[in-house]
Amino acid sequence: MLALYLGSRTYSAIISRAAVETFKREQLRSPDQNNIEVATAIKPDFTLWSTKRIKEYEESLTTYLKPAIAVLVIPKIKVEVPVLDGTDELCLNRGVGRIAGTASPGEVGNIGIAGHRDGFFRGLKDIALGDAIEMITPRRTDIYTVDHVVIVAPNDTSILRAQSRPSLTLVTCYPFYFVGSAPQRYIVQASLTHSDSETTRIVEQSNTATNNVTQQSSTRSASAQRCHTESNHSEP
Repeated sequence: MLALYLGSRTYSAIISRAAVETFKREQLRSPDQNNIEVATAIKPDFTLWSTKRIKEYEESLTTYLKPAIAVLVIPKIKVEVPVLDGTDELCLNRGVGRIAGTASPGEVGNIGIAGHRDGFFRGLKDIALGDAIEMITPRRTDIYTVDHVVIVAPNDTSILRAQSRPSLTLVTCYPFYFVGSAPQRYIVQASLTHSDSETTRIVEQSNTATNNVTQQSSTRSASAQRCHTESNHSEP
């Protein structure tokens, strides 16, 4: 039984990693595609999941869903999960969902992502300040760093407001092992620290080129000014 369990866990990890790697390859191969079908094929790690959530996840596989809009990766807690556009029960059984009214992955703003506390987001209980969170879309990979972990009331929507810098807010119910409807919300807020995108590279290259032209122009102007001054003060 132990051998079977270890074999199952290993297979699950291999499938999960393969799905994300496929997503990344598709990201590079098809930069103009808005979403990737393969993202919904990521095999989750059920280690921390409740029996009820595992059952509902497996039942959700028989229902068609629109392709994921991104993949959320949290290395610290070994989470790799498709991000779906919506927070209805089907979306949250299959993956995690973008909260309506918040920014979409890859956009500037505060991206709100909800997930079940007894499923994909159970591992958030072990998140810590400074941990990295990756948001992978067909066009870019954004890396966020956790800077706040707070517990709020269910009706507190202030955590979803736009921040002074691009940010990501993960939302789940709390306490994690509460029996019944959990009375609070567990919030993980992170700020964008790095973005690997074609747009970013183009802007950076453009800024570098502009700076080089400006510096060359300034150098030529200074040189011309020196020549003019020396000419005015030379002997006849």
